[in-house]
Order: sequence, then C-alpha cells, then structure tokens
Amino acid sequence: VLLRVKPSVNSLYLDVSGSSVEQKIYIELKNTVPCVRLLNATHQIGCQSSISGDTGVLHVLETEADLDWILSTGPHPPYMVLMEATFFTRPTMMRMKNSTRVAGVAVINSNTTAVESFSPHTSCPNQNTGVYREDYGPDLANCSSTVWNPLGNSMSYEDFTFPIFSLKDDNQTQVMRKCYEDHNMRVNGSAPQYPLCAMQLFSHMHAVTDTVTCMRRAEVCDPLSDFNVWASIRPINASAKGHKNNESVVIAAARLDGRSFFWDIGTSAEGTVSGIVTLLAAAHALYPVTQEAPPVRNIFFTFFQGETFDYIGSSRMVYDMKQDKFVINLDNVHSVLEIGQVGLRNGQKLWMHTDPVSRKNSTVDEEVINLVDNIKSVASTLNVSLDEPNTTQALPPSSFQRFLRVQPIPGVVLADHKSSFINRYYESLYDTADYLNMTYPSDLSPEEQMEYETEASKSLTEVATLVARSLYKQAGGNDRLLVNITADAKMMAKLLYGFLVRSNNSWFSSLLPPEAGAKGRSSILESGPPQYYIGLRQDNSVKSVTRFVQFVMANATGTVTSLNQIQCQNPNDVPGESKDLYSYHWVSGPPSANSTEGDPYCVRTSVRLAKALSPAFELPEYGSREYSTWTESRWKTIRARIFLVASPQLEMLTLGVGVTVLLVSLVLTYFISSKAELLFSSTHETPNTTY
Repeated sequence: VLLRVKPSVNSLYLDVSGSSVEQKIYIELKNTVPCVRLLNATHQIGCQSSISGDTGVLHVLETEADLDWILSTGPHPPYMVLMEATFFTRPTMMRMKNSTRVAGVAVINSNTTAVESFSPHTSCPNQNTGVYREDYGPDLANCSSTVWNPLGNSMSYEDFTFPIFSLKDDNQTQVMRKCYEDHNMRVNGSAPQYPLCAMQLFSHMHAVTDTVTCMRRAEVCDPLSDFNVWASIRPINASAKGHKNNESVVIAAARLDGRSFFWDIGTSAEGTVSGIVTLLAAAHALYPVTQEAPPVRNIFFTFFQGETFDYIGSSRMVYDMKQDKFVINLDNVHSVLEIGQVGLRNGQKLWMHTDPVSRKNSTVDEEVINLVDNIKSVASTLNVSLDEPNTTQALPPSSFQRFLRVQPIPGVVLADHKSSFINRYYESLYDTADYLNMTYPSDLSPEEQMEYETEASKSLTEVATLVARSLYKQAGGNDRLLVNITADAKMMAKLLYGFLVRSNNSWFSSLLPPEAGAKGRSSILESGPPQYYIGLRQDNSVKSVTRFVQFVMANATGTVTSLNQIQCQNPNDVPGESKDLYSYHWVSGPPSANSTEGDPYCVRTSVRLAKALSPAFELPEYGSREYSTWTESRWKTIRARIFLVASPQLEMLTLGVGVTVLLVSLVLTYFISSKAELLFSSTHETPNTTY
C-alpha cells in the first residue's frame, strides 16, 4: 500500500502538481548520479539494482548508533541509507555490502564537506598494464618498491549488489530529511510507527560477469572510448601513415581523463587538469618562437584519453604506431616529456621521474641524462626547484610506460611528488578546484573571475614556462630564444576557470564552432566544470573535455585565415591549402564591439583527433591481458524517488479485502450469468405485426 507523502513535505520544496496518481504518491528526485557497472576481462565492478528497482525504509546515517540500527537492531529492514559524504568510507560500505539489511545507499555530495583524505582508487593504479612485469623490472612490478597511492582503498573496484547514488546537497535532500524526521525518526530509542518514509532506486545493469561474456551477448555493454588529441609544431601529413623519413619528434604528453566512484563524476583537478592546462599553456608559449626559429626536431603534443582505465588512449596510439597506422611510428620518437600531477607544487620541488630499467641501455641513459640536464638548465633561470628521485625507483603510473612496453625510449615524467602521491583525493569527487586553492574575491563577476590570477594559476604558469622552454631546448632550438618563451598568466587563469569552475564562459564559447557554443542547440558548455570520466561514444560524439582541449589547442597553435565558411569546410578547393597537412575549423570568435554575437572566422591548425579505443576491441581479444578491456554496462532506467509505505499488516489486510471483493465479484458474476434468462427474460411475448 502506497500512501501519499504529506503535502507539507511535497509542496515545501518540490513542484509535483499534477492529476496523476503517481505524482500524488511519489516525489521524484532529480540531480541524481548512480554508481554503474563496469567490466573487464576478469570481473565486474560497480553497483546495480534489481530489474524492478530496490526499495527500503529511509534511514539517515549520522552516528555509529545509526549504523548499528541499520545493520542489526532496526525492526524495518531492508533500509535505504542516506548519508553525508564523510560517512562514505570503505569500512562502512563493506559492512553494508556484507549485510542483507541494506537495500541501497544515497550519498549527499556537498560542496563544503571534505574529509581529510579519500581515494576510492587502488593503491597501485594500472598495475597490470604498465611496463613493469615478470620480464621487465620484476622487482618493481605491482608497486613492490613504491606504493604510489597509499590512501587508495579500492572501493571503486568493489562489486556492490545494491544501488548507490550521489545526490546534490540541495532542496531535494531537505525533502528526504524532513520525510525521515516526520515519519522514521526514533523517539526515545523506540521504533517509529507506520506509515514510514521509503526510497526506491532504479539502476539495473544489463551486463554481468565480465567483458568476455557481455561482448558475446549483443547490446548489453560497450567499450569505454573517446579520442586522443594531438598536434605538432610543424605539420605532418596525416594521410600518409607509418614512418616519416627525416622526422624526429619530442612527444609532450598529458592525460585527459579521471574518475570518481560515481558515473560521469570526475573533477580530477590535481590528477588530470593540472597536466592539461600546463601543456596547453606551454604549447601557446612555444608556438610563436617555433614559427620564427623552428627547432631541429618536431614537437608533438598529445593528450591521452582513458588513461585511468589501463591506459586506453596511449596503448591505442602506441599500437597504431607499431602497426604503421598512425602519422608517425615509434622510430620517429626521439624522447618523451610527460606532465603528471603538478598542481600541488606550492613553491616546492618538482620531481623528474625516469625508468631505471631502460636506462641500463647506455644509449637511452645518455639521452635521459641530456633531457634531465636540459630541464635543470631551464629551471635554473626560473623560480622552479627541481630534483630527481633515486634512480632505482620505478616510474609512477604514466602513459610513458606504454611506450616502454614496446621500445626503450628516453623520457621523463614531471610530477609534484617524489614517491607516493601527495594528492589526498586521487580519483575522488574531492579533487576539485577548491583542493587547488582556487579561491576568488566575492565581489567579482564570472567574467572577472575568469581572468583573476589565483595562487594555483601563478604556480602552474611557472611550470608551463619550464615545460615550454625545456621542450624547445630538447628539440634542438636556439638557446638564445629561450627567454622569449614565457607562459601567459592570464591564459592560465582562463584555462583553470574553464576546466575547473565554469566551462560556459565567453572565452571557451569564442573558441568553439557556433553549433557547440553557448547559443547552439548542441552546446557542450555547462554552468559547472566538465567531467573527466571517459564514458562511451554515443552517436560518434566527442567528450566535451576532448573538444575543449582540441579547440583551445587550435587557438594556441593555429593561424587565423581569410577563408569564408564554405572554403573552410572545403579547403582543398582553395590554392595553397591542404587538409592533409592541416585541419580547418569555423569557430565562433569573440564578440564584436557592437554586438554580443561572435565574429566567426576560420582557423588553420595541425590539431587532430585520434581514436582512443583499446586495441582489444578491434583485434578482437576481449580477454586480453595486454590491452585495456574495460566496458560499461548498458541500462534502461536511472531513477530515484521517495514515498510513504504502510505497515505489512495493513498491506495484508488490504490484500485480503481485495481478494475477498474479487471472489465475491466472481461468485456474483457467475450467479447472474447462470440465471440471466430468468432474471432478464421478458414477461410478455412480443406481438406479431403485419404490414
């Protein structure tokens, strides 16, 4: 028996006006984000509900006594647990997982509440798909020498049989609290009386067991995939694949993705964004000088997507290079400089990590020493302190490891940690702009905030300058021009604002095509930051963060042309233009002086997208141990709602009355049907009429 939630609760916070019975019974909860099921070659992780949704009596978890009530003494199991994020810990969740008295969990995601440390990721990220294994540095495999993420509790990699949702801390959670206080609150330790406030969560997942199983069954799961972004200082013929003669490139890399426990929530400020913005600002600082005085080697910028899930993007690019399906191959790669987590430097040292195994090769070691010396030489002229960890220490989790799995290549991973991560919120929902201390004066408008230089932007501007000058020097550029390479502090401020605070801003809008900008029906701009979970490619769409990086990079390293829109779409028809060497984009442009509308123009750039789909799904080898096999389950409905539920006794009474009425109705119907001729026959014969 479902009872209507009190109008006082209903109307105080939510507009559920309507005539349908469902609207009168249920309060639908918006802004909910589920934990979903992910699968790889060996197992499944995540959460799901039953096919008809899971229902339980709502109970707010605030103390240890509440937890005991839920798991042991409460008389109305199963319970739907509503908790603040501070209670969302592995010990608590594992106790619930091992109990039959929990139907689901709703976690309130507050912008103001943060625990001292929380990382639901593993303590050894990507340990099975990095370079260290039995035949390559076995003493370094499985983080045996350095535990990179010691705070990692692996909760994101557990398999929960009940639904877990994230809720925004807004009016809806107040509705739930009031419903709980009015109906479910214990009085002097005694159990509450019916009717009780209940919650129902729907998040049934179609896929089960592992990727091998779900890919064999059609249309139940999909591979995690998107696109890598790459660009080069000198254009490379994209139509010709494989080795390029007389082409040597220095790869500058960063990753594009992150995650948290919940689907499509991944803010990843330190974990991901610090590297993205550093490399974008470095490319912007480099471009003018490289056009004036090109270095001996080409500089190849690449942003890898899906690195959180066993290096999807980097493994795909390396695979394509090895198969001569990419614009260059591995023999064209001179060296690699990867930007890791650099956002928490705060005036402290940056660390240059190298691979001790490949350095046993004297040729590789010589080039690594040269790269390290180049970076140190540049740092000596800047306000940046550098150091190297012990040369026997393994590389931290990094895309560079996927290159080393195939070929010994000189390289450095630049990071703000010597050994273990200093990031206390690695791959969690707390790794936000606030964690990087990005605070703004309260009297600034959104547009003024966008250009405000926070301490984080100042620090990362210094790192970007270091990276830009180091790349130019490593590429064989003119040392006398290094002083002309300086990252733009205003640009860094705008990058951080767009990627971590609000993507719907005038600068991002001006860089995008009109259809993707603020006025377009297909706008990818949001009132908050983009999310960095790789997700799935729906209808060949591109993740918003990938698009932002693509067009910011086009702005940083491209050239404004005089082509009109038609010519921009078909540049091969224009003498001197080539789609083999460049990509062309018609972008919105900044607003003109007398209008709020942008003044569109055509940008010529070397920036391109490359598929970030694990080779395992093209070979196909769904049980691969070499490549990522992560998939995401499909689902039909994601919903959350609350309502009042009557006591089991009243439900049984109602059922009994209903069955009795049904039986009586059947008996009456049979009796009336069997006596129809007697009951409904006419007492007079119809007279015959002759015409």
